[in-house]
Amino acid sequence: MIARLKAPGRDRLKTVETEPYPWEHEGVRIVGERLTVAGRDAEALAREHGTPLYLVDVTSVVDQACALRDALGRAGLRPRVRLALKAQRAPDVLAALRGIAPAGSPEAVGVDVCSPGELLHALDNGFVADEISYTGTNLSERDLDVIVPTGVHVNVDLITQLERYGRRRPGSAVGLRLNPRAGVMRGHDESLYSGRGPTKFGIYEEDLGRAVTVARRHGLVVDTAHVHLANAILDEELPAYDAALARVARMTERLLEAGCPLVEVNVGGGLGTPLLPGERALDLDAWAGILARHFGGFGLDVGVEPGEFLANLSAVLLAEVVTVEERLGATFVGLDVGWNVMNDPFIYKRPVDVVVASRARAPRHRVVTLAGNINEGDDLFGRDLPFADVREGEIVAFASTGGYTAGMWTDHCMRPRARVLYFRERI
Repeated sequence: MIARLKAPGRDRLKTVETEPYPWEHEGVRIVGERLTVAGRDAEALAREHGTPLYLVDVTSVVDQACALRDALGRAGLRPRVRLALKAQRAPDVLAALRGIAPAGSPEAVGVDVCSPGELLHALDNGFVADEISYTGTNLSERDLDVIVPTGVHVNVDLITQLERYGRRRPGSAVGLRLNPRAGVMRGHDESLYSGRGPTKFGIYEEDLGRAVTVARRHGLVVDTAHVHLANAILDEELPAYDAALARVARMTERLLEAGCPLVEVNVGGGLGTPLLPGERALDLDAWAGILARHFGGFGLDVGVEPGEFLANLSAVLLAEVVTVEERLGATFVGLDVGWNVMNDPFIYKRPVDVVVASRARAPRHRVVTLAGNINEGDDLFGRDLPFADVREGEIVAFASTGGYTAGMWTDHCMRPRARVLYFRERI
């Protein structure tokens, strides 16, 4: 069930529904008609453990990280892959990523953090300071009280913040978060991080000289050019991404010309995963080729800090259908889960795809409003969603919910958070 899509004709439904869903992979797939995660039957796990319930195939996070690293290597780049911790912070997942390669190894996967709490969590889960990149915004003195003693590398995104950081940590290495005034976000007219108008993030090109002057006054060594200009992009967004990176390359070159001893250009995250019919997995070689054209000649490490790309495909969220009711000509399907448990569609406007766990390829003959159990009128996962015939008591699964969703839980209405089961091994 795809938010904001009109219900297709019944013949087209039969054709689409017999093909693999774009979010299926070895760890989350349909066997016969039944949804499985890491080889385990999803409905059976829901009956055993209750709902709402996340099921996470940890192996897929590792697979995605390695695929990303290897694509950069094939493009002739020196990769530095980090997981954006705000997207997925579960110790089980972090342990799997930590186990890819020893700390300091070119094959190792690190983490990107954006708050003191995330920083301490990364350290507590086995990552060393050299593997952690701190990219936050509006740092307070209280933040720096935690950050500075750890020695982690910080990317600073405002000149006033560069002054504050320089006073607290003079003579250290620092990254500059750049704003090229260009970017691309799937589902938005322009990037909320680096759009044409002023945003809260990053140093503009016309302010680069002032930023370098401030850094030198405090003895700071600018060693990283950092940028975040994308969100959930797939192949169709690559041309706009390419154009935005041309501006980043120009700003990077200006920093080098100013004598900044850069060792890394960090292009942030923002890579997407397929969810809806017709979407395909991002062509990683095409993406890496774009980075190589813009930055390969600089001889720098190329850092990436994806969250969704690494985590999305790893999980499903299971819920029980507790209501099927006709209301003024509309069919409402009510679930025992609401936006307190999964608020990603409400904050980021990401559509949902939901299947019946025991009949995952059932034709979607109905059009429904999918409602949650939070006592607010906007607790709707979508209106006019193509949906299978469903009965109260059945278990449904939200696909591709491994990134952000579980970690963004709130206690609104004092509804509990969902349980989460992590599977390190597939059976």
